[in-house]
Amino acid sequence: MQVSVLVSRANTTHFDAQGLESLLLNLDRSLGVYTRAQFFTWTQGLLQSLIPHKVVICALRNGKPTSFTVDSFSTVVADSDTFGEVLLKDAAIASDLIKTWKERSFLPVACSINELGVPSGGAFARGLRRIGATDLLVHGTHDIDAQVRSLFIFGCGSGCVSAREIYTVQLIVPFLHRAWVRSQTAESQDAGCVARVGAGVLTDREREILHWVYLGKSNAEAAAILGISPLTVKNHVQKILRKLNVVNRAQAVGRALDARIIRSDGIIGAVREPAPSAASARA
Repeated sequence: MQVSVLVSRANTTHFDAQGLESLLLNLDRSLGVYTRAQFFTWTQGLLQSLIPHKVVICALRNGKPTSFTVDSFSTVVADSDTFGEVLLKDAAIASDLIKTWKERSFLPVACSINELGVPSGGAFARGLRRIGATDLLVHGTHDIDAQVRSLFIFGCGSGCVSAREIYTVQLIVPFLHRAWVRSQTAESQDAGCVARVGAGVLTDREREILHWVYLGKSNAEAAAILGISPLTVKNHVQKILRKLNVVNRAQAVGRALDARIIRSDGIIGAVREPAPSAASARA
């Protein structure tokens, strides 16, 4: 795979006061991530201030050198799981990225999707283009035997990957890895919590409002769509937060995705127990 790799050294870029504050806030926030919902909230919220991206794909080795658990997160597209599924099905994509990362002495790799060496009409490239993620930033972690422990693929907009982002990803990935491992460890416990608060506890109206929250609508916008007052929407949102045991709208969306309360084609008629959120297969 021929790629344009930007190698970042400690002296090639620096943070101004605002950038340094953002970095420290992100490192601190990562330490409080223990569930998939919290991981979603962090990566699609505060982390965007450091590495603006359309989607992040996370691959974690699950015991064997070539076996990975893959998941993906995005607020731009509802069916972000598709990216992880395609990556698992097409082993050549992951293998090329890992090979290039190793060849660069485990330094971050920046490339466009046209340089991936995959068919331009393939599902992976097509999905990235659909959300405007034409550039990739790839970095991960490895063990003492140079075996990949985790790989993170940021799908970014054109021109969004500079020396600063490449330097930043070297600083943030160790924290990203630990947060992702903690979320995987706690996933079964979190799923049990969702099942307890989920089954039948949300009303039809609450699920309807949650759907519009998921699509990024404000209380006023959801109220206009549903023909009710913004105050009524606000009250429903507060009830949703309490019932799902979360503290804000972003966490509610993450918890709802885990529980399959919402999906890309609309609102599920009844809350049901969550299916496994991350696909495990041999990549």
